[in-house]
Amino acid sequence: MYVIQDVSPSTLYLRVMARRRIGILGYDGIQALDLVGPAETFTAATAHCHNSDDGYEVVIIGLDGRRFVSETGLTLLADVVSDTRLRLDTIVIPGGATMRTDAVAARTAAFIARRHALTRRITSVCTGVYGLALTGLLDNRRVTTHWRYLNDLRRRFPRLRIEPDAVFVKDGAFYTSAGISAGIDLSLALIEEDHGSALALSVARELVVYFKRPGGQNQFSEPLQFQLESPDRFAGLAAWMVGRLARDLTVDAMARHVGLSSRHFTRAFTEAYGRSPAAFVGDLRLAEASKRLLAHRADVATVARSVGYRSADVFRRAFERRFGVSPRDYRLRFASRRRVQPG
Repeated sequence: MYVIQDVSPSTLYLRVMARRRIGILGYDGIQALDLVGPAETFTAATAHCHNSDDGYEVVIIGLDGRRFVSETGLTLLADVVSDTRLRLDTIVIPGGATMRTDAVAARTAAFIARRHALTRRITSVCTGVYGLALTGLLDNRRVTTHWRYLNDLRRRFPRLRIEPDAVFVKDGAFYTSAGISAGIDLSLALIEEDHGSALALSVARELVVYFKRPGGQNQFSEPLQFQLESPDRFAGLAAWMVGRLARDLTVDAMARHVGLSSRHFTRAFTEAYGRSPAAFVGDLRLAEASKRLLAHRADVATVARSVGYRSADVFRRAFERRFGVSPRDYRLRFASRRRVQPG
């Protein structure tokens, strides 16, 4: 919505069209955060643009009408309905319980079929991929979705090339993402494509996103897996460790944090996780380094220091033992999969 005074109709039209219009589909049974997360992210990006006309216009498109209700009972109103003639730069298909039904998926597929040829990119969040997959446009393409629905998606759409661990995947003009918060990660990636990493990081900071995740990052991170397996006394340890990777993470420091003697801590930790505290810290540092190599342009030595390695050579050797390639080759190999293709 725009309120601009003393502007001619032709000038107003040009200003509106300068913005990239993001169309987000809405329907009964939607997962509200799959819609609200991207909407908030693109709106925040517009606020951070030096010229707001370079930002985004977010339009909510009602699949069946203007009013729709989310899984949790929130009533939402669309800006327009799906048969409205509206030029879109990007389409976002949120997930929801009803998207896995034939009726909603079929109406979504029909909407996409009418629009895809004139749309620069089409994206899905979580089970939004069901409606997109039904069009056949994803056949033989790399895709992902929420881990809970991977097997069902594979069964229903055997021609998809499913990447089960990814937060989001780009294949041509099509982007698919895992559940809920991954919609924000995907939106940040689209903003980075359009405006560069500085703006995307500013938006991530505005949204208090802990880390702007690259698409290839596992849906289950090392710290999250640790927390899932943790006895109560170790429940907060992983988050504490991630926040101080470049600092003291000796056995003595970790033992003090959880209120145990070093000997007792080492024995309890090893019994719980099947590896020593030192081995876990090494794995945690290397896992975080692999993300930072893809998410930042810093040189290898800087990444090494940021996760607690004082020597870049020691880091390179440890990284190659863990991943089978050097940090430089890892960045070249996986960053190329995320590179924007001309569109």
